[in-house]
Amino acid sequence: MRTTIYIDGFNFYYAAVKDTPYKWLDFGATFRMLLKPPHQLDCIKYFTARVTGHRDPQQPLRQQVYWRALKATSPELQIHEGSFLTHVVRRALAQPTPGQRTVAVLNTEEKGSDVNLAVHLLNDAWLDTYDCAVIVSNDSDLAEAMKLVRLHHPSKKLGLVFARHSGGNPSYELSRHAHFVRRLSRSVLAACQLPSVIPNANIYKPPSW
Repeated sequence: MRTTIYIDGFNFYYAAVKDTPYKWLDFGATFRMLLKPPHQLDCIKYFTARVTGHRDPQQPLRQQVYWRALKATSPELQIHEGSFLTHVVRRALAQPTPGQRTVAVLNTEEKGSDVNLAVHLLNDAWLDTYDCAVIVSNDSDLAEAMKLVRLHHPSKKLGLVFARHSGGNPSYELSRHAHFVRRLSRSVLAACQLPSVIPNANIYKPPSW
């Protein structure tokens, strides 16, 4: 069964690996462990964006090192980039004073990844590049794309991979359009880390990871 993985990068990061020792994750090994035959892992599409480094100047460097490591170890992986937009907005203070009720803050939003994922999911179904598509996200905005695949391509199978290190449940809106749901456990994350030094590539795991 030709299987393509669609990873909502920032949704996955914040749900599964942020503040854990599992950021140096080997996606290929992870989904081969999680999806047994008859699944044949043909393609991994990773939808993400370049971080800005406003709060941590080293963050973009760590991200680029990780992307290089993924490309060096997973030939089936494709990185599809969205973007970050930063602008000033005013927010209400939790404890306003007579002279100040709002404050100006920098608001940074990641744009494009969820839309790009949905478009690729639908387009790949029309192009017949997969028999099974596995969505790695808990963002209910993707439900309509899954619904349309089920409606117009009834022979295609849809899977949902749900990861959240703090517990919780998969999105009802997503899971009701999936043929199967898998939870990505800490034990799988721990077992599927990239080597600290990527062979023949001069790529090293960031010390803070």
